[in-house]
Amino acid sequence: MRLAIVGATGLVGRKMLSLLEESGLTIVELLPAASEKSAGKTLFFNNREWPVRTVQQVLDMKPDAALFSAGGSVSLEWAPRFAEAGITVIDNSSAWRMKSGIPLTVPEINAKELKASDKIIANPNCSTIQLVMVLNPLHQKYGLKRVVVSTYQSITGTGARAVAQMEAERNGNEVDAIYPYPIDKNCIPQCDVFAESGYTKEEWKVVYESRKIMNLPELRVTATAVRVPVVGGHSESVNIEFDNDFDLEEVRNILKNTPGVIVQDNPEKLEYPMPLKAHDKNEVFVGRIRRDFSNPNTMNLWIVADNLRKGAATNAVQILQYLDKNGLLKGQAEQVLNTR
Repeated sequence: MRLAIVGATGLVGRKMLSLLEESGLTIVELLPAASEKSAGKTLFFNNREWPVRTVQQVLDMKPDAALFSAGGSVSLEWAPRFAEAGITVIDNSSAWRMKSGIPLTVPEINAKELKASDKIIANPNCSTIQLVMVLNPLHQKYGLKRVVVSTYQSITGTGARAVAQMEAERNGNEVDAIYPYPIDKNCIPQCDVFAESGYTKEEWKVVYESRKIMNLPELRVTATAVRVPVVGGHSESVNIEFDNDFDLEEVRNILKNTPGVIVQDNPEKLEYPMPLKAHDKNEVFVGRIRRDFSNPNTMNLWIVADNLRKGAATNAVQILQYLDKNGLLKGQAEQVLNTR
């Protein structure tokens, strides 16, 4: 395929390039796009250099698909233009996630709903992806009733400036702060901006996106999102109430047999998920699985995933792989129609 990456020079864009090299997809032409300031630079991919272009230049070259990771305003302006040109867009921003008619996709859960006519596909929020990867298989067996989640989110979710802020603080250098408070040796109970409700936009993303992905519009979900001085990934403490009772060993077996999920749950040997172990891994890790004795049919567990991988780039590349395998991209769809 001929593939564009819009936002190719950012943290997630560069991670996408790395994952595409691992993916086995045949990319005959890479079209990296970034701001006009970055245009003219080069990126190394598949043993050669590719020039960075503007978004308009890449659109004019009519790729088969485009991975977007350049922020919501860029996606709102440019994704429709790519879609109108018949180019399938997989967008990593929050711009399209809750739009009616736009698929919000975690491949292990709902990729089978995708069609060739879906020209804008939304990549969910990083915290939501790792949460639903664990919730969905358990819902199929026991029925979800209520979910309470507290997230402990890596600074990489904010971007390169956040990493630079923490490193500067640790080294005692002058700080170009992106957070309202120091992040090193601190936890900030705010991810994104506050809404009138007192919840942040990040917390509402977890609520609404979980409902949409699992097709559970009435699911009771509440979240608290916290930024922590960690680089390797996001962690989540989750309390889950089910309609039906469960057996803990059965729960572990269900999760062990869920593609993309790895169970690390051996307290006797101090084995449990941590960002240090999840860093640069594509899977979602779950542990500390235990019954909540304060409420019937309820359990606690702990989920960790690399937010730049499964929480962003890996999920987007997996969507692309599914589209490619099932002939749902522009050139493939035309070939299918021509043979009918």
